[in-house]
Amino acid sequence: MNAQSHARDLAWPTFPSAALDWLVRESGTIPFVDNLLAELCSRLVEDGLPLARVSLHLRTLHPQFLGARMLWHRGMDTAELSLVGHSMRDDPRFLHSPVRALYEGAEGIRHRLDVHDDGGDEYSIYEELRAEGLTDYVALPLVTTDGKRHATSWSTDQPGGFTTEHLVRISDLMPVLTMAVEIRMNRRIAKNLLNTYVGERAGERVLAGDITRGSGTTIQAAIWNCDLRSFTMISEHWPRDDVISSLNDYFDAMGAPVTKYGGEILKFIGDGMLAIFPLEEEDACVRALRAAIEARQAMIELNERREAQGFERLGYGLALHVGDVMYGNIGTTTRLDFTVIGPAVNTTARLEGLTKVLHRRVVLSAPFAYRCGCSPDFLEPLGSYPLRGVGEPLAVFGLAGDH
Repeated sequence: MNAQSHARDLAWPTFPSAALDWLVRESGTIPFVDNLLAELCSRLVEDGLPLARVSLHLRTLHPQFLGARMLWHRGMDTAELSLVGHSMRDDPRFLHSPVRALYEGAEGIRHRLDVHDDGGDEYSIYEELRAEGLTDYVALPLVTTDGKRHATSWSTDQPGGFTTEHLVRISDLMPVLTMAVEIRMNRRIAKNLLNTYVGERAGERVLAGDITRGSGTTIQAAIWNCDLRSFTMISEHWPRDDVISSLNDYFDAMGAPVTKYGGEILKFIGDGMLAIFPLEEEDACVRALRAAIEARQAMIELNERREAQGFERLGYGLALHVGDVMYGNIGTTTRLDFTVIGPAVNTTARLEGLTKVLHRRVVLSAPFAYRCGCSPDFLEPLGSYPLRGVGEPLAVFGLAGDH
C-alpha cells in the first residue's frame, strides 16, 4: 500500500454496509431525492436488507404544496413522487397516520403486520400494508438541522419481519440519509422560493450565480403591463380580507394565462403586474396575445361570479408592447430586484394608461400587433396617440369586440 492510498483509506473509512458506503462516497452526483431513494433502496436489498416498501415524507416551503411523498417498492428504478397540498393537514388519512405522529415528536414506531392484535390497528395504513403481503413496518423521523421533522417508513415481506440486525442497520443509516436528503431538499426549497418570488427564469439565473448588482443582459421581449381599476377606492372602502381576496382572484385571472403561454411574471406592484415574453422563444408575441385573450375571458368569468355573489365587478387595463429591455439585477447593495428596465418598459406603462382614455380593456402597440400579423379576427386599429415621454405618437390596436 502506498502513502496516497493509505491516506485515502484514513479519510474514507469502510462502512459495514456497501449501500451506506455508496451513500457517503458516491451519491453526490444524484441531484434529486426520489432518484437517490430508489438507488439506495436497491443497494440495501443487494446488501441483504429485506426491504419491500420504503417511503419518505418531506415537508417543504411552497405556496401550493405542504410537501412531497416518495414511495419505493422492490424492483422500482425510480421512486414514485407525489406532491401533497396544504389541505392534507385536515385529511383523516394524515390525521390518523404514523407520519403525523413522527411530525409531532414520536421517536419511532414499529408494528408487526403478521401478528394480529384483537384490539385493532392503531393506524388504518396497517391494514393496507398487510393486504400487500407485508409483515413488518418501521417508521422513523428524519430531523434536519433546522429542527424540522420529516418521516421515513421501512417495510418488509420477510416471514417473521425484520430482525434486530436489520433494525440496527436501518437506524445506522438514518444520520447519513438525513444529511443527503437535507442537501437536496434545501436546494429544492431555494428553487421553489426563488420561482415563487422572482420567477422561474430569474430564479434559475440567481441560483446560477447571477447576483451582482448591475449584472444583466439586453434582450428583446414582449412586455405585459396590467393594472386594476379604482384600486385606491377599493383599498380604502372595502374590508381588508375582501381586498386581498379580490386582488388574488384578479392576479389569478391575469397570471395563469401568462404562465401557460410561456411568459414570466416579474413583479406585482400593488394592483399592477409586469411580465415579459422573451423573443428568443418562438412566436412570443402571438403567445402573449393568446394570453391576453384568455385573461380577458377569465376576467369576464370572474366578474360574473362576483356579481352572482353580490360583489362589484373589477375593472382593469392591459397593455402589450415589444422592444429591447435590460434584464437583470437592480437595487441597493443589500436589496436587489431581478427585473426589466428601459424605454420599452416605460412605453408599456404609458400605453396601459391609454386604456382609460380609449375605454378599452386591452391595448396593443403597433410594433407588437405587426409581429402578431394584425389579423382583423383578433385586432382592430384604434389610431395614433401621443404618450408622455415618447417622442412620436404611437399607433395602437385593440382586441376585436373589446368595447
